[in-house]
Order: sequence, then C-alpha cells, then structure tokens
Amino acid sequence: MKNESVIPEEIDKIIHEPARLKIILCLSVLRDADFNYLLYKTKLSRGNLSIQLQKLEAADYIEIEKQFINRVPRTLASLTDKGRKALRQYKDAITELLSGIDS
Repeated sequence: MKNESVIPEEIDKIIHEPARLKIILCLSVLRDADFNYLLYKTKLSRGNLSIQLQKLEAADYIEIEKQFINRVPRTLASLTDKGRKALRQYKDAITELLSGIDS
C-alpha cells in the first residue's frame, strides 16, 4: 500500500486549513471586514485569528489595514485579487476531487 497524501497537490494548503478557509469565505462576499466582525463570524480566538490573518497576508491573499478611529485601533482585512483567484482555483480543485466520489 502506497503512502499517499489525502490532499492532492492541486489543493491550496493555505486556504484548505479550516480557520483560514472561514476567513477567506467571509472576505469573499465583503469589500472588507474588521477584526471584531471576523472574530464573531469565524468563532476563532483572538490569538488564532491574528495568526491566521498573518499567514494569509504573507501569502498575499489578504491585505491588512490598521486605522485609528477616535484613538481606538481598528484592523481591516480585505481579499486581494490573488486571494480571489486562489479561492476560485481552490473551489475548482475541490469540486473536481469530489466529483470522482461515488455516493
């Protein structure tokens, strides 16, 4: 029996991680979202959300903008064109992978 990966190489492992997938999916339907909104929608902890946002930003899938509103810090995240393209490719790869399954 071969030792094969469950996830084929075509699947983007950055997006495939569940926490990052939640973030990307939230941002795919919005122009941008602030940190607190993403906390609420993804149900991630502050630390986990922060780390996942950093990973997505490092991959150029999202942009992070830091603002101050009445001296209160606000972090906004938005999906980049590269992130939108990666999500489309991820969707196509998952669809193709699942189409081969007999149910």
